[in-house]
Formats: sequence, C-alpha cells, structure tokens
Amino acid sequence: MLRYIAKRILIFIPTLIAISLITFIISVNAPGDPVESILNKKSGDAGQNTRGLTDEAAYIALRHKLGLDLPLFYFSITNATESDTIYRIARKDVRDNLTHLAFIYGDWNRVAKYYCAVERLNNMLAGEIHDSACNAKYIEMRPMADALYTTFEEDKIGNLFNKLQGCMPGICNVSEVPGFVNSAKDAFYEVVANKNSSRKYFPVVHWYGFRNQYHHWLVGFLRGDLGTSYQDMRPVGPIVWDAMKWTMGISLISILLAYFIAIPIGVKAAVTRGSKKEKLTTTGLFALYSLPNFWIATILIIFFCGGDWLSWFPAPGTPPIPSDAPFLYHITQGIYRLILPLFCWTYTSLAFISRQMRGGMLNVIGQDYIRTAEAKGLPEKTVIWKHAFRNSLLPVITLFANIFPLLLSGSVVIEQIFSIPGMGQISYNALEANDYPVVFANVMFAALLTLFGTLVADILYAAVDPRISFSKTVA
Repeated sequence: MLRYIAKRILIFIPTLIAISLITFIISVNAPGDPVESILNKKSGDAGQNTRGLTDEAAYIALRHKLGLDLPLFYFSITNATESDTIYRIARKDVRDNLTHLAFIYGDWNRVAKYYCAVERLNNMLAGEIHDSACNAKYIEMRPMADALYTTFEEDKIGNLFNKLQGCMPGICNVSEVPGFVNSAKDAFYEVVANKNSSRKYFPVVHWYGFRNQYHHWLVGFLRGDLGTSYQDMRPVGPIVWDAMKWTMGISLISILLAYFIAIPIGVKAAVTRGSKKEKLTTTGLFALYSLPNFWIATILIIFFCGGDWLSWFPAPGTPPIPSDAPFLYHITQGIYRLILPLFCWTYTSLAFISRQMRGGMLNVIGQDYIRTAEAKGLPEKTVIWKHAFRNSLLPVITLFANIFPLLLSGSVVIEQIFSIPGMGQISYNALEANDYPVVFANVMFAALLTLFGTLVADILYAAVDPRISFSKTVA
C-alpha cells in the first residue's frame, strides 16, 4: 500500500504540471490587458486608452511589478521573422501588430526601426501643447499617430501618413513635426521595399531560461505566493485564505450531514425495498432533488428571513457578528446564521447519495455469504451492518472522491444569495472583473483536492474491502 501511495504521489507531479500549464496558457491568452485594467480602475475611467490616463512610465512600472515584462515560458518556437525580445514591448496590441508586420515582410530589423520612428513621433506628440488655436491640428494628429501602432495593412498605414502630412500646414510652434512624420513614413516604406517572405518558413527556437512568467508563477504558487489581485492590488493569498475558511467550514459540515443522513436512508431503502415507506421516502427525496437550490434559497429567505412572513433567521447582508462579542455568542450566532445555507447546500445530495447506497446494498444482500449469515440465524442488524454494509460502500466512496473538490470550489449561487464571502463568491466576482490570479488560484486548489480525493478513495477501497489490493502479487 505504501508503495502504491508513493507511486500515486509521484504521478501527481506531472499531472499538476500539466494542469498548471493549461491554466497558465488560458490566463495569458485571456482577453484584456491587466495593466491597463488596473490603471483604468485607479483613474476611475475604464473606457479610455491607458496612454490617455497615465504616462508610459507608470504603465511600464506596473507591468514590471506584475512580472509581465518577462518571456512567457522557458523557450519559444517561432519563425525567423520574429524577434526573441518582442516581449519587452509593453503593449500587447503593439507586440501583436509588430509580429504580424515582421511575418508579412520578413525583416524584423527594419520593422523595429519603423517602430522606433513611430515611438519617437508619438512621444513628441504627447508633449505639452502651446495654447494656440493653430495647434488644433496638432491635437488631431495624436490618434492618427497612435493608430500606427496597431495597423499592419499597407494601404491603411499609407492613408494615416497622408492624413498626418495633411495636418502639418496648420501647425505652429512645433517645427520638428514634419521631420518625425517623414522619418516614420520613410522607415515603413523601407520595410515594404525590402520584403522577404521566405524567412517565415524557417523555424527558430529561442531559449530564455528560468527567468520567465510561467516559472515565477509556478514557483510562487508552490511557496504560497499566489500573485496579485487585479481588482485592488492585494496579494491573492489572504483573499483566498479568508474565503477558504467559510467555504471549507460549510462544505465539511454539509458533506458530513449528507453522508450521515443519506447512508442510513439508503440502507433502510434497500432492506425494505418495495414497501410503501421506501417508495414514499424515495419519491420525497427525488422531489426535493428536482427543486433548484437557488429557488429554494429564495423561498426560504422570503418566508423565514423577515418581510411579510416569519423572522426566524437573519436576512442576507445582516451586519457581521462583532469581533468583541463573547466566544459562545460567536459560535451560537454562527450556527444560527448558517442553518438556511447549510440546508440549501445539503438537500440536493441526499437523494443521490442515498440512491448510490441503496444500489450498493442491493448488490451485496443478494450474495451467497449474506444468505449464509442469515441461515446461521444471525440477527438482521448484524447481517446488514456488519456483513453487508462494509462491502456496499464502494459506490459511495467513489462519489466521495468527486465531492471532495467542493471543499474549496464552493457554491457560487448559494454564496451569492446568502452573501457568504466564500470561494464561490470571490471566484464569481473575480470572473466578472477579469481578476485571473484569483480565478486560477481557485482552479489549482480544486485540482489538488481532486487528486487528493482520488488517492483517499483508493485507500478507503482497500480499507473497506480486504480483497482489493494495490500491490503486485506473485502467482
């Protein structure tokens, strides 16, 4: 058994690496720019471009703080047209556009020269404007010059340069503008004139070593550093730990209640199969199972949390228990407030678990050794609970391995309805805000619990049924 556990734990390592890779790939390809999102939230205006909200230095500094100015992985496999340092360019849309230009024209060095000319033009236009009516054209040129960063079609770039040159006669006090515009235009047409499409067919491998985003993210996760939240720049660790206390507490109680209630019901249903009581119990459980938990939660709040009906329980959003309240008051009030959420969290599991238990018992009680025990005159309780019960637990144990990850993932619907600050709620809020570090921390923890739940289930298989062995036997 110990050798089997050690082997399974070793298998967990490549499995977790694969899960982390998939998670990381999704995170880096998710829509939106986290740096821009954070800066927009700080400025109070999420509809503007980052350059209109803060200077380039603030954007680059925040990107460096989040570790987004590093290469994505240990290596990259590209073609001969792409630079190995393209990741140093701050804006993702600019990086993508330059990669596209290099792929079309096959000469990264000339594309880089064109980019530098466009950068100088935009930096000049971003400077201070003299208070003069004739500088209206100067302001009009800014969006045109900025559009050069994200345009790769030759005709569109040509039109932008024509418009920029058309604005120059109306400019005063800025005599260097024509030189910057013409320099960028000449650099672009030098790219076009020296087109070499054949380079895109040559594969190239760029090696970056351990200083990359994935390595830093994985090592940080193993050390407990889960990154920085994009919503409020807080460390993700404290956010997740605080929510985990709520979700794990409620989930553990819910799982224990579900199993302690459903298992005896399933055993009783198998023993009294076909009786009116068994049919009534089964029908009632499945009727309850068919009711959606968000509807039941809403009904319970309406009827039992004040309003026009009963006020037996506090309504969602009730002020938290004071921190200076006595310990016993904390316990009693905490249990009191969790009665309704626990009911909604648990009732849907009763029918399914009891059905699995009933099926397992029916498979066992029809076997020869059970009939032998009955023929010996053993009491019915001894036959059921000592001989049949243990061997009928395998389906329920399998179900436990699937339920185990719920300890952390929580219930988004129930936590939202009852205003419980658990993992489900913070994951939902993080998805709405594109706060991917929080989302993927939850995904990784759920993956860990899934693997651990499978291991625990395998160990329990051998514990309840001695015939199951995970060690090799020699014939």
